[in-house]
Amino acid sequence: MQKKSLFKEFSKGIIKENPVLCLVLGTCPTLAVTTQASNAIGMGAAATIVLICSNAAISLLRKVIPGKVRIPAYITIIAGFVTMVQMLVKAFAPAIDEALGIYLPLIVVNCIILGRAEMFASKNSVIPSMVDGLGMGVGFTAAMLLMGSIREILGAGTFFGIPITSGFMDPILVFILPPGGFFVFGMLVALSSKLSGQKKTAEDISCAKCPMNKTCSKVNGEEGKCNG
Repeated sequence: MQKKSLFKEFSKGIIKENPVLCLVLGTCPTLAVTTQASNAIGMGAAATIVLICSNAAISLLRKVIPGKVRIPAYITIIAGFVTMVQMLVKAFAPAIDEALGIYLPLIVVNCIILGRAEMFASKNSVIPSMVDGLGMGVGFTAAMLLMGSIREILGAGTFFGIPITSGFMDPILVFILPPGGFFVFGMLVALSSKLSGQKKTAEDISCAKCPMNKTCSKVNGEEGKCNG
């Protein structure tokens, strides 16, 4: 596969198909652990390692795994890598392990990882699958870091534990509570949708022959249902 194609596979997970802000996957750990930027880095790094390794393994075994049991097989493979990552985190970063809590082992059922296994790794060779996993992992980490930074700065007045707003602003505690998490998440999703939104053509959504395609909201990128 050419370098340009590999870069495309990598970059799509960061911008065009960001798993958190565009595909709205992995929202449970995103909302739960982003009260601090350091937690976001820890969760993102763990998920990225699992994504790369599981994509590689599933790609290698894609012609061996029977179709009828592919989902249980994928979960078993993912669980193996999650267990290894969790053991490493416990050994070398116990503070991160304590902060992430149950959400670290729950990477096993993260929709992003299982989704990439089913949609990409099971249909492509090893190198593109690893690049896809890296791109999705970086995109996941970047989105969590952005959200965690906003919530920590506004909600606790710190950034990576360092006080930065104590001289001119009191912490807004709601931002480190669940309602603040939903608010920041919603704002970031809306901003991402606005920045990455592209006007769709009739051909893109197979409506070229529809007599209403010129005024259809789906074609013109407006909210609402298809007028046809």
